[in-house]
Amino acid sequence: MSFTAVIVAAGSGTRSGGPKQWRQLAGRPVIRWSVEAFLQTGAKAVIVVIPHGESGRLGAALEGLEGWRAVVGGAERAASVRLGLSQADPALPVLIHDAARPLVTAAHIQALLAGLARADAAAPALPVADTLKSAEDGVVGATVDRTGLWRVQTPQAFAPGVLQAAFEAWTGDGSPTDDLAVVEATGRPVHLIQGDLRLMKLTFPEDFDMAEALIGTRTVSRVGTGFDVHTFGPGSSVWLCGIEIPHSHGLVGHSDADCGLHALTDAILGAIGAGDIGDHFPPTDPQWKGASSDRFLTHAAELVAHRGGRIVHVDVTLICERPKVKPHRQAMRERIAEILALPLDSVSVKATTTEGLGFTGRSEGLAAQAVATIETPG
Repeated sequence: MSFTAVIVAAGSGTRSGGPKQWRQLAGRPVIRWSVEAFLQTGAKAVIVVIPHGESGRLGAALEGLEGWRAVVGGAERAASVRLGLSQADPALPVLIHDAARPLVTAAHIQALLAGLARADAAAPALPVADTLKSAEDGVVGATVDRTGLWRVQTPQAFAPGVLQAAFEAWTGDGSPTDDLAVVEATGRPVHLIQGDLRLMKLTFPEDFDMAEALIGTRTVSRVGTGFDVHTFGPGSSVWLCGIEIPHSHGLVGHSDADCGLHALTDAILGAIGAGDIGDHFPPTDPQWKGASSDRFLTHAAELVAHRGGRIVHVDVTLICERPKVKPHRQAMRERIAEILALPLDSVSVKATTTEGLGFTGRSEGLAAQAVATIETPG
């Protein structure tokens, strides 16, 4: 059955510590889980309702996917749903889903569409199993009878045009927080199907740990190494690990010749089997002449993220007689941590010499080696 999906992702996520639709869950942005599920189940269109100014972030989160489009949401959930509905084909069934419930599957979607054969609206629900109490200021007032009570989840499915017409007719008090309630007010039948714990809503920070456990995520640790060399030439400073250091010479290279960042970029690329820095930024390409090497490192980190991985730790060793690295080492660590969005204790920078031996011992140039440890979904 052809259908349209509206995914509501316009919230601020204050209780979970920030906008949860952009956070990573098992290596993928939360919003991507739902969009992929609807597209893979055959949605004719997926409409994603987002906060104002977040279209760029959504595009990055859904990179490579086709068949979706974005709509800016309203101040309240009901307003966001209506804005999404305005872009939906009224001749098709529509499923409304909260982005904060990322573990929706094709089986859930198909069961809801089948439920529309028996009613104008359908939603997954779980019976209330816990004892319910009314209370004020932490003091119990009474035990509430849970018989016949259900916890309603999303997605919620609606027959063609039903939800649109129900919103037009809505005269209830305040703004509805549940789309079924809008249809219920019209007297149309609503059908509940079996819910699923996997349709849990990510509300608090600890909910992400529970969702990861439900997914059963397995990660694989990968290690990559990198090595780079540059010779000294004319100049009055060198770039090392993103920091400019005054020196009697410069380093010769097509870009800024930052030996440390080049070695680290290669280490990250190596950990994901993505070639080397020359494959991505050929020295024969004039656009990279004099380029800042933080662009190369950022690119490598983005490739890791796009594969659902994360960088765990990086370690750079600079090999040179001069310039002296120790006075600048902390600034180097801080700059690498900034580029890779890592905590400082996940970045190591060290220096050594070759005791006067070889080209570095003769101060003809310097070298760097790096190791990067990353985790990717198994």
